[in-house]
Amino acid sequence: MNVAVLLLLGLGLLEAEGRCFFSRTQEHCVCYNLSQERLGSIIQCLAATVVEFRGGELERYVAFPISDLDPSTIEMLGSLVIRKIIFGDLLVPEILLARVLRFFSYTQVQELVFESCIFKGRGNWAEMASQDLPILSLHFHNVTSAPLTGREQDFSSLSSWLETLQELAVTGSHVTSLPCSIGRLFRALRSLDMAQNSLGDESLMPIFCEGAFPQLQVLSLQRNNLTSYHSVCESMQLLRELQHLDLSQNKLMADPSSSCQWPVALRIFNLSNNGLDEVLTPLPPSLEVLDVSCNHLYVVDISLSSLKKLFLSQNMLQAAPSIRNYPMLDTLHLDNNSITELSWDEVKLLGHLQDVTAAGNPYNCSCSGAGGVQALAGLVHLGQGWPQDYKCHSPPRCQGRLVKDVLVSVLQCNSAAVIVPVCIALILLGVAGA
Repeated sequence: MNVAVLLLLGLGLLEAEGRCFFSRTQEHCVCYNLSQERLGSIIQCLAATVVEFRGGELERYVAFPISDLDPSTIEMLGSLVIRKIIFGDLLVPEILLARVLRFFSYTQVQELVFESCIFKGRGNWAEMASQDLPILSLHFHNVTSAPLTGREQDFSSLSSWLETLQELAVTGSHVTSLPCSIGRLFRALRSLDMAQNSLGDESLMPIFCEGAFPQLQVLSLQRNNLTSYHSVCESMQLLRELQHLDLSQNKLMADPSSSCQWPVALRIFNLSNNGLDEVLTPLPPSLEVLDVSCNHLYVVDISLSSLKKLFLSQNMLQAAPSIRNYPMLDTLHLDNNSITELSWDEVKLLGHLQDVTAAGNPYNCSCSGAGGVQALAGLVHLGQGWPQDYKCHSPPRCQGRLVKDVLVSVLQCNSAAVIVPVCIALILLGVAGA
């Protein structure tokens, strides 16, 4: 069988008339609704590292006979430079997918992506038993398929491959649960992204059961239906290797009686966009990065000796938190809060940080609101927001002006710097006169 025909059948794209097009870099090739008449168009994609197929319906090929590959075809597939294949806007009969997926074992494809696809029916995965695949990263976004519950045997047939998979993403696909036995198959998985689904508090404990995802380091549960901070913490107890957890865009609430302890390996924690009016506790004990931006925080009164990066943008803070509570801090973002001034004492401490931003605040430029920011700008790099996004909100005579353009009186804003030396001079003169 012609190699190009085999690839089209294996990857499932003999449908409506279309063509393939290269990107400007000649590394990414996109094919739209290919037909047998335009089969030659796919040949140019064999030199690409990323191949993308868009549009089509594969049901008409379910009964098409697919024979074993001859040695020359196997050798050719192994020589291809394709590393990533994307399927988009396709109706995929699962039985056809099960029959052709084993052809990937002859390639060097490492990443497989399905976007806006509908998986129809139920395939026979027995042929994949003990079959190894080179694919290390598997992504599903906005896909529809049969429920996963009751399909443990199907996944068991894929265990030889799933045990080596390192990255899995199932996003925007209305997932409500995942059987415990399926999670136990992913022995080597390092990253799991389940963002934009319908996971609730009660569904997490079964997913992350004993023996499931033992090597997991990065987990995203962004934009689900999570509400109980305590329940989420309890469900993470067995993920001993977890280092990065994203819980952003949920509606988490505090539990004053919670004594749950997060995995000790957890270093990066994202609680942004949760509608929080206080920082939830307890926090991971060895936390290095905390993102609580886009909430309703009025004050941040926590102490974390290991924290290196703190993101507080788009809250309602009226003052910068004291970084005395964070001796290791090197990054602090305070953009778009309600901060009217930066105290001189705090500015001296902020000057030791490497990355500080405080744009979009309603600064009072009558005194330290301007002086503090100007002093800070002389100590650290304030990023692309400086100076155009640092504006005065008050007093009326300064409203709308850039903070950097306001003349600050040393006597007015730091009178101690003038009064103390004057008093000392007067005392010395008095002593000399005596």
